[in-house]
Amino acid sequence: MKKIPLQKYIDKFKNPKLDPKTYPEESATKDIKIKEQKVDLDLQKNISTLEKVYSIPDNNDVKIHKFTISGLNKKAALFFISTIADVDIINTHILEPLLKNEEPLKEMQNLIEVQSFTKVQQIKDIVNGVNQGNTILLIDGEQDAFIIGTSNFKSRSVEKAESEVVLKGPKEAFNESAETNISLIRKKIRNENLIVEHSTISKRSHNELFILYIKDLANDKMIQNVKERVSALDVDAIQNLTLLEQYIEERPKSIFPSILHTERPDRVSSFLEDGYIALLMNNAPAALILPATFWSFIHNPEDHYLRFIYGNFIRILRVFSLFITVFASAIYVSITNYHSEMVPTDLLLAISATREKVPFPSLIEILMMEIAFELIREAGLRVPNPIGPTIGIVGALILGQAAVQANVVSPIVVIVVALGGLCSFTLSDVSMNFAIRIIRFGFILAAGFFGIYGMTSLFIIGLFYMVSLKSFGVPFLSPMSPKYISSDDTIFRKMTKNEKLRPGFLKPKDVIKKVEE
Repeated sequence: MKKIPLQKYIDKFKNPKLDPKTYPEESATKDIKIKEQKVDLDLQKNISTLEKVYSIPDNNDVKIHKFTISGLNKKAALFFISTIADVDIINTHILEPLLKNEEPLKEMQNLIEVQSFTKVQQIKDIVNGVNQGNTILLIDGEQDAFIIGTSNFKSRSVEKAESEVVLKGPKEAFNESAETNISLIRKKIRNENLIVEHSTISKRSHNELFILYIKDLANDKMIQNVKERVSALDVDAIQNLTLLEQYIEERPKSIFPSILHTERPDRVSSFLEDGYIALLMNNAPAALILPATFWSFIHNPEDHYLRFIYGNFIRILRVFSLFITVFASAIYVSITNYHSEMVPTDLLLAISATREKVPFPSLIEILMMEIAFELIREAGLRVPNPIGPTIGIVGALILGQAAVQANVVSPIVVIVVALGGLCSFTLSDVSMNFAIRIIRFGFILAAGFFGIYGMTSLFIIGLFYMVSLKSFGVPFLSPMSPKYISSDDTIFRKMTKNEKLRPGFLKPKDVIKKVEE
């Protein structure tokens, strides 16, 4: 057997080029040239061209229907994809009027009873129209092709929000249809200044992006910034908003998210009315709000639906829960390892008694339980719904109790970890929730090696880091740092009638929301 030198494997690893003999490149130049052609006067040539583009008859759901238009006595053909076009509209409002027509001088747009009707003269425009679910009408002897709106993409009905649940307020949530999502927003903002711009953001899949903003509120430079980032994308496909978010955010390696992800139309509407920008896509049951600040991730839609006292009470609980999630386990580790003099004697004796038979130091105890809790949480999310709660109960109760009885961990560690994990559920935003959970491990390690001083140092470094972050030019901690004119909706919110200003950090065209009485 012939031996291959190790250096060849190393060189192949350093230069991972595909062997052209094994993986020959197939150029798409011919297909591009075909699409750049103009519509021919000969109907049969146009049909042959489209058959090549769509690989007919191998492509089973692409249909071509040939017929003769009555009255005009011209041959014609309808071209559509049956799985994404409304066949009933094609039969009733397009084909039937053309077959029953008896007037030779009647124009085509007066024969067909549809809302969307566009003339094009290039094959690539025809292809784009067909891919969007429209029907193409080709007529022999005419160089204009007609794109007729018949799209009928299947989607879910409007349902309740799953991750942003509220007791008071609207129950509607976005679904995978961008048209439905835009209609839900327009139902709440009945304003002619609400602009919905359309853009194609991928070369092969031709994914559509919708940019929403209110023209007389949103800052023009911010809108231009978003458009430039979107137009600079050079990718084959972006199927979802969550993928788009990773392409357009300023610091993709940052632990903190810089774009807000929401599935509630009412929340998007309130942000738009403050001067923010929203992004929508097909196949995404949510919207992206930008720019986003730290406080927008802490807030919940129900904060404003509840009365002033109740809403602020919930916010205090949420901030307190955030503090417990980040610091509870780290404080326990630092106190038991380095600062036992801070604990009352009776409590210190109780902790020592529970840890008497535990063979591991407190840092290892906490890390084991934190990792176990994360595994239980992840398992509960990924398994089928009926089993999820069962795994949570079995993992949290049985494993925790067994670990205590086996003297692997002490009971107080189970309490501390469970309390921190429970408090983390108060943050509804998934991205910020992940960030807080990861940060918690950083504080635990800092406390395990350096005690309270390590936690303090990490906290100060974290503040410096957060101050340096920006989301589309807006500081991450604004309006608190730096200070901007606004309604100061941070930890506490004002009474609804006293919220008279829009966020100044957005530099909106109209910063005054309500005129002072």
